[in-house]
Amino acid sequence: MMRRFAGLVRMPALVFFTAFVMLSAPSVSAQEAGSPMILPVDPAPLVAETDQGKKSFAVEIADEPEERRRGLMFRERMPESQGMLFVFEQTQPLGFWMMNTILPLDLLFISEKGKVLAILPGEPFSTDTISPGPTVPARFVLELNRGTAEAMGIEEGDMLTHPLIQAAGGN
Repeated sequence: MMRRFAGLVRMPALVFFTAFVMLSAPSVSAQEAGSPMILPVDPAPLVAETDQGKKSFAVEIADEPEERRRGLMFRERMPESQGMLFVFEQTQPLGFWMMNTILPLDLLFISEKGKVLAILPGEPFSTDTISPGPTVPARFVLELNRGTAEAMGIEEGDMLTHPLIQAAGGN
């Protein structure tokens, strides 16, 4: 008799918890369920000034919270001369992960003046945090196909220019 009563008491709590989780979970659109977010390519190129000369990239701009959250998730390919520039409102320690990201990436952490602070690898589908650490705050992150930074001669300390970087304080 006691077990039945205990089960009846627990059941409403479980139903309430399940309903709470279902109601508080964000809705999942068809795009969210596995298709990539494709943003328009910005008309202004991002330019890296390297020892090998200037290298230009077409960039998609992720400057809204939902765009930054989704990034390159589910993207199966990206042209070699293209990337995604993540724009943040303020300079701060940043961390990324690669959940649902198929492409191996280079993540370039960039100061408000356009200086490349760190270049770190992103492993497909990893939920490990990718960050240069709490003592290296950044304002922008540029994601490129893995190996692009090295192939183009981009190194830490190089300067990147784009109108959004200039607006934040770049040269």
